[in-house]
Amino acid sequence: MAQKAGLQVDEAALIRAAQGGDQDAFEQLVRAYDQSVLRLAMNLLRSPEDAHDVYQEAFLRVFRNLNNFRFDCSFHTWLYRIVTNLCLDQLRKRKVRKEEPSVVVTSEGVRDRLDSVTEEGADGDPQRRLMSGELRRKVKEVLGGLTPRERMVFELRHYQGLRLRKIGEMLGTTEEAAKNCLFRATQKMRSALGDFV
Repeated sequence: MAQKAGLQVDEAALIRAAQGGDQDAFEQLVRAYDQSVLRLAMNLLRSPEDAHDVYQEAFLRVFRNLNNFRFDCSFHTWLYRIVTNLCLDQLRKRKVRKEEPSVVVTSEGVRDRLDSVTEEGADGDPQRRLMSGELRRKVKEVLGGLTPRERMVFELRHYQGLRLRKIGEMLGTTEEAAKNCLFRATQKMRSALGDFV
């Protein structure tokens, strides 16, 4: 526990130094969070290109707004709030421009990109592989039909394993609002996946 407190103190010192213009301190903050930010963006957006765009924009915003950070929440929460808001914006844009279809036409003919995604453990059983592929496509379809906020809360809870209180903080809302949003998303998911579950 003392080690965690020491990490907090070191992080606070790094933040203050970066706020004072210390470029090395800012780079240390980026290195401390870069992989988790990229992983979060990738998990929420499911697109390497979009995830890298969000990653770059998030740290650019941190750099521009670090002097506004007042230590009233953890740096982690503040940073993740920036990332989740950027991801929400990206998901909203997708709704407007429609996501790329999973089925594409290539020189070898029509191909479903989801078929190239392998799943551990399903390889030995063709029936299981077929069901797994169908389920994966259906989940993706249902996630695409959720509102951006519902999708964000659902994925943060179920794919990132975050607690509702933390999700509420990250989205700038209450734990109860996050819980209600998760409930709506889960109901939609259950309704749509009725044949699979």
